[in-house]
Amino acid sequence: MTTTHARSGETRRAAARLPLPRQRVQQLGAGLRGGGAAGAYGRAPWVLGALVCAGWAFAFPLISNLASQRAWGWSAGSGYLLAALVAALLPRGRSGSAARPIRVAVGIALLGGVVVPLVLLLVLGQAQSEVFVVQQSAVRLVHTGSPYLPHPAKWTGYTPYLPGMAMFGFPHLVLPAVLGDARIWFLLAFVVCLVLAWRILRGGPLAVPFAAVVASPLVALPAAVSGVDLPMIGGCILALALAGRGNAARAGVVLGLVCALKWTAWPAVPVALLLLLQVGGRRSALRGLLWTGLVGGVLVLPFALAFPQAMLEQVVRFPLGLSKVRTPAGSPLPGHILAQMGPDGRTASLVLFALSGLAVCLWLVARPPRDARVACDRLALGVALAFLLAPAGRFGYLQLPVLLVLWPRLALRTRRPAVPPVLVASSEDPAGDAATVHSEASRLAVHSPAGIHGMAEPDDSVHSRDVVHAGPVHSDRLLRPAATRTDRAAHADRAAHGDRPARADRADQAGHAASAAARS
Repeated sequence: MTTTHARSGETRRAAARLPLPRQRVQQLGAGLRGGGAAGAYGRAPWVLGALVCAGWAFAFPLISNLASQRAWGWSAGSGYLLAALVAALLPRGRSGSAARPIRVAVGIALLGGVVVPLVLLLVLGQAQSEVFVVQQSAVRLVHTGSPYLPHPAKWTGYTPYLPGMAMFGFPHLVLPAVLGDARIWFLLAFVVCLVLAWRILRGGPLAVPFAAVVASPLVALPAAVSGVDLPMIGGCILALALAGRGNAARAGVVLGLVCALKWTAWPAVPVALLLLLQVGGRRSALRGLLWTGLVGGVLVLPFALAFPQAMLEQVVRFPLGLSKVRTPAGSPLPGHILAQMGPDGRTASLVLFALSGLAVCLWLVARPPRDARVACDRLALGVALAFLLAPAGRFGYLQLPVLLVLWPRLALRTRRPAVPPVLVASSEDPAGDAATVHSEASRLAVHSPAGIHGMAEPDDSVHSRDVVHAGPVHSDRLLRPAATRTDRAAHADRAAHGDRPARADRADQAGHAASAAARS
């Protein structure tokens, strides 16, 4: 009996360590079905976050002079407030997990923060000026061959984007007014880039973290009223994720496309190339540079050669506040405050802007990034300093560094463990141990890294890295640890050489029998 219990204890300890083939496993444990984040952190952070977002949104009807932003504020603030109530008061699911109220709350926030205001503004035809600028640049490109007006008289005639941005205005030419709105295509490109980056970074369950990020004011506000920076942000994250995996050609293509949208994406090029150099060597970095230059050059260089003055004035001088017509961008950031102090202040702002860029470049050379997360952090610091010290800037520009820091960390926090707890079937252990081992497996699954760090809601297409065998248990086939390679080798050795102690015993018995026969 003592031997049996000892073997059962060893079974339970070993069963939590040994993997199974993918075709022989099934999901087990509420933590692997989406309750990990809620169970580990509780509801309080979600409720607090929703209340903060509600306060942020309700401030726009009071301080903004744009009708589109005020409409977003009322809709999003109501959605966030309702989401906070749901996260706090909705009963738990049948399994006792807090994942159900969190999923419902995130869905309500997404509905109120993105879906309702976006559809409403699309139907009313309201948007920030950037949307109409991009759509008109596509019209001019088709009819005149240039996305830029030669001599704009007002700031609404300026196109402060590189020629690649006009691609998002093409649907406006061929689709109905609502479906052709550039905001839909900005958001679609952003979503595709984030999902691909998540897969490349090998994140865990995607639905809840993705919905929470998109529903936050950081993305929901620009998605509903403008969205012009979203493709650039998603493209930078995707390019660095590809570079971190050593995919030089794909990273170069994405970088080329992103750099053809806005020049503020250009700092991502040296960061990605240094990462490729660390991951894949000099040849990989050169391949990435070649593809970046090829794609970006094809989209930008012809227009730069044909319309150099228009591009310099509208793409460079206008966003920096150095053009004849001043940009309306003017959030009270340090660079803008300096620029308002006169020529000396503007010069100081530009000098600080240049020195910050030089300092970040030297830091990158001294300590190059070695993975995608570090690369995103370095790029986030560089662009944050640039936006803070530029003569003209907006608070909305800071969404790029925030998302650069946030998205890779979410993917890494939800990354699934390499060796999950699994159980296999056997016929040697007592039947009473089956329920105990299954209970232990459920506990390990709920408290595994995927369950603790995952933000809930599994992706059903990801099957087998963090699952356990939960098939029916029969009386003659109970649970035991899978045979290790050492066990199989020992078994093969015994099969080849036989059981030596048994053979010795039989030889001794035969000798005793022969001696007895001789004496008789």
